[in-house]
Amino acid sequence: GVYQGAGWRPQRGGSVLNEIRQDADQRMAKCVTAMGQALRKLRTGRASPSLLEHLMIEYYGTTVPLSQTANIAVEDARTLTVTPWEKGMVGVIEKAIMSANLGFTPVTAGTVIRVPLPVLTEERRRDLAKLVKQEAELGRVAVRNVRRDAMTDIKEALKEKLINEDLERQGAQQIQDLTDKYVAEIDRISEEKQKEIMEF
Repeated sequence: GVYQGAGWRPQRGGSVLNEIRQDADQRMAKCVTAMGQALRKLRTGRASPSLLEHLMIEYYGTTVPLSQTANIAVEDARTLTVTPWEKGMVGVIEKAIMSANLGFTPVTAGTVIRVPLPVLTEERRRDLAKLVKQEAELGRVAVRNVRRDAMTDIKEALKEKLINEDLERQGAQQIQDLTDKYVAEIDRISEEKQKEIMEF
């Protein structure tokens, strides 16, 4: 458990539980964040700068993310605009968008590159929704793994007589409440993302 560290001084009762709970809370929150990041990479029908931000661009002999050479904005739900900070970069950025195989065909007027998003096919939507469900399931499993670790630590604390049985029950309930809270958060994010996919 958490308590084998040499620097750890046995603490009585509530503070032990607090430590276990805070650790579980932070780790569960990280599970949710990680799932959110994974979902942001999935392209839905809706325009979002994150679709292009990480595209790598040749810039004076080095390779940098598009977000460092241009301003990326959402014109409407189905269109992004890319405005390079230097006129000379227009062609380079256009080429990079085309060759990234994202299915985007940029249309340039002057120094503004407009990127209309293709309509998602029904099949593609279903695939995406499936991917969202998979990511959500991974998130839930990660949260439950944290719960399992925390419950083990609580049992350990009881065995080492750092807490009594009342506190053990109380601690277990707190960990279960945290688990329910974060799993509900994962479900909410997952449902929103699925809705977004089916919208367009």
